Amino acid sequence: MTGATGVLGRRVVDGLLSGGRPVRAVSRRPRQRVLPPAVEVVAGDVHEPSTLGTAFEAARSLVLIAVPDTAVAVVERARKAGIEHIVVVSSAAVTAGHDTTYNLPVERAVQASGLDWSIVRPGEFATNALLIWGPAIRSGRRAVEPFPDQAGNPIHEQDIADVILADLLDHDRRGRIDTIIGPDRLTKREQVALIAGAVGEDIALDEVTPQQALDFYREQGGFAADNADWLYGLTSYDGVEGVTDEPGEVNPASDDAYLTLAEVLGRPGRSYAQWAGDHASDFTFTGTVG
Repeated sequence: MTGATGVLGRRVVDGLLSGGRPVRAVSRRPRQRVLPPAVEVVAGDVHEPSTLGTAFEAARSLVLIAVPDTAVAVVERARKAGIEHIVVVSSAAVTAGHDTTYNLPVERAVQASGLDWSIVRPGEFATNALLIWGPAIRSGRRAVEPFPDQAGNPIHEQDIADVILADLLDHDRRGRIDTIIGPDRLTKREQVALIAGAVGEDIALDEVTPQQALDFYREQGGFAADNADWLYGLTSYDGVEGVTDEPGEVNPASDDAYLTLAEVLGRPGRSYAQWAGDHASDFTFTGTVG
């Protein structure tokens, strides 16, 4: 597992352990143990393929988080170590044609490797609400948003992890590319209302201009500051200034390219209301979210 301590990775680890599967986590800081004792934690960094000498030994499957600059070298080391199957955690932005320089090169490296592969392309993470709106909701019960009526299908992180697990454990799912979204089509305004319902308190929605939002989130810092430029249309997903993302030529998508969990796993995806309830406490105290 790469990214084993992240929002998705930890859930995949827990799912594998609950099924009695052995798990090895590749970590840059293996001594800082935050995973269950049953997980074998080894030193390695996908940014530095030379550090992966022993990390892949005796493994048969690999969950790979995108690092485009080293993807070819990492995949080659996996192949030489005897890994047979790679699950790539990618992005729905590839399906839309917006992502041509980050996740797409990793997908292509894996597909060209001769190994078995599966690719999961999640759409908007519901957890983005915690990273963008969370600090202001916790401190002042307000959400700052320039596009309150913009709609999307945010997906629960556990649903994404469940698809990754299915790809790991079901041989018949090899060779699949699944672009997955949540079951509910909701505006930002509706998402804030559902969070307020879960928290049990009113949350004011501050409607601002994109520039005002950019200034606010740059000051807030963290994920919101790092991603504000493309979130609010000042750069493309690939970081090109002054370019608005439009469906590209790499993999132009139609609406039926975006699948719910019912279509991918045969059971309903978790609703946004459930996600908000699962994270209600994360909106009411200052601390690490997950």
